[in-house]
Formats: sequence, structure tokens, C-alpha cells
Amino acid sequence: ESYPAADYDTWPGAAGFRMPAEWEPHAATWLSWPHNEQTWSGVLGDVEATMVAVVAALTKSETVRINVLDETHERHVRRLLEARSPVHEIVFHRIPTNDAWCRDHGPIFVANHRSGLLALDFEFNAWGGKYSPYDADAAAGRAMAAALGVPVFEPGMVLEGGSVDVDGAGGLLTTDQCLLNPNRNPQLDRAAIEARLENSLGVSQIIWLDGGIEGDDTDGHVDGLARFVACDRVVAAVERDAKDPNHRVLSANLERLKRVRPSGGKELEVVELPMPDPLYGRGRRLPASYANFLVANEVVLVPQFGCRQDAPARDILGACFPGRRAVPVDCRGIVIGLGAVHCLTQQVPLR
Repeated sequence: ESYPAADYDTWPGAAGFRMPAEWEPHAATWLSWPHNEQTWSGVLGDVEATMVAVVAALTKSETVRINVLDETHERHVRRLLEARSPVHEIVFHRIPTNDAWCRDHGPIFVANHRSGLLALDFEFNAWGGKYSPYDADAAAGRAMAAALGVPVFEPGMVLEGGSVDVDGAGGLLTTDQCLLNPNRNPQLDRAAIEARLENSLGVSQIIWLDGGIEGDDTDGHVDGLARFVACDRVVAAVERDAKDPNHRVLSANLERLKRVRPSGGKELEVVELPMPDPLYGRGRRLPASYANFLVANEVVLVPQFGCRQDAPARDILGACFPGRRAVPVDCRGIVIGLGAVHCLTQQVPLR
């Protein structure tokens, strides 16, 4: 299935919509409150405590929207939050989900200075059908858009928010391992996927990296590997230990990035971000990475894993965003569920 450019005349890109960079102003950050005992067996209380700290950091400069299962769940979450956060800065939505990975099941918002926001409701199939059920997650994006009164556009392909990263000026980072995986869109080749990304997200240059880190169940989401921190600058996770299985793939990604020439003409600056020490849980390597940070209006939430690289990673990311405070977030509980703070959040751009 391949589409000629003429078929995209009515798509968001043609109407001037684009996905803003994460560091552009937010109206809110959205999350789905963690509740799945299977995902966080034995650590759900720790994960909820971490999320309370995340919300407290975010509410200082923006609204936080939270999906909860029902009235009972909302009361539970309110009790947790009331001691730490101004509840008037929190909006609850009774939108049930199967799990908490809002980055992937939530809509991706694109913006147009004339029309405001548009919600892109990509298809969600639980990272290639790995987990079931996922019907509530698949329906959450449209419900979230409806809660804001924002129109919805369906690009007609499977895509998770954590699999792409943009600079807001035409550049997009993604990986071969995820987007070209036959468990997502077997009917679409690379050219067709690129066309849909360009015409839905308003991007013009797609930078393809190789694959993901050990323990990653998403087939190589880019938000564990490399992220834009400015239009001509990326941070890239690197593993110095040649014996570590992540060394080869991260070195390959780094080489690809060093060969990129942005469409704007300036050379792409690559800032190296260390990897944490290997972390294990439930008999497996966990996908711990400092690249899974979140940029908000006044803070950068930086994952921390209880090792010597925590402080240097926090300093590197803090320096990338002058004027924002680098806030450490202990993600040792969250990563048991195979993600970190970026995976649990989705930004709503300011109109």
C-alpha cells in the first residue's frame, strides 16, 4: 500500500499543522495513573509515590491531566496527591486504560497557529500485540481528544508516541527496528511510512536510527536512545563498556547521527549521554536510560537509577535546557514496568 503525494492534500501537514517540540510551551502534561498490578507487581506503591513527585514538579508551571479508571480510583489518586500538589492545577478524567503508558496510547497533538490543536489518533496494538487486553488503551486517544474538545485525525497506521521525537522545525528521529517492524504496519514500506509521518506530523526530514537497548519490549523506541534538545542538537545514549550488549547498537546509532546534515544547513551537534549501570528485575535486563527524560515548561524531569552516572546525566540534560530546573526522578520502580518518566507522560501544546 503506497500513496501518491496528491492523496495527502487534505492531511494535517498540508493544512499547516506540525508537532511542536517538547520544549515548546505546554498547556498541560497528561498521564494515565499507574494501576496494573501485573506491570508493577510488588512495586506499584513505589511507582505511585514517584508519580506523586512527578505531578508535584509539573504543577508548579502547568496543568496536569490524569486519566483514572473510575470514581473510586479518582478518590484514591486524589488522596495521594493532595498532600503534595495544588489540586486545582490537576484535572481528572475518567478515561479507563489497560496500563499507564500515556506516551504510547494517548493522542499526539499537532498545532496550527490559525486553527489551534488537532489530535492524531494513531492505531495502538500494544507494541506489536505483546500484551492483552489493550482495547481500553486503543480507545483512550479519542476519549482524551473529546475531553479537550479537540478534533481528531486518524492517520491509519500503528504508531506509539515514544517511537518518534521531533525538533518542531521539520526534523524527526525514529528507528528501523520499531517503525519497519512487521508487527506494526506490514502493509506499509519505508517510503509509505515516511509519507504518513511527514503529512500527519508536519515533518520534512526523517532520521532513521538502528535499534533499541537490552530489555526494551517496544522494539526500539527512540525515547530510550536519542532525543532532540534543540533544532540542530541531539543527545544520544552511549555505552562505554565494549562488553555490554548495548555498546554495539548505541555506537551504531551514534555514527548514524554524526552523518546527519539537518535540512536547515547547520551541522547536527551530538551530545553524548551516558548509560546507567545495568539494572535487573524479574530475571531480566531492564531498559534503563537517561534519554527517557521529560521536558516541561519550567523543569526537565531526569530519570535516576541509583548509580554513579545519575549526577552527570542530570547535569548534561540540565545544561541542554538553560532556564529550566533539572529535577531528578527515581525511576527504579517505574523501570520494572519497562519504561520511565517520558513513557508515562504526553504533552498538550499551548494553542
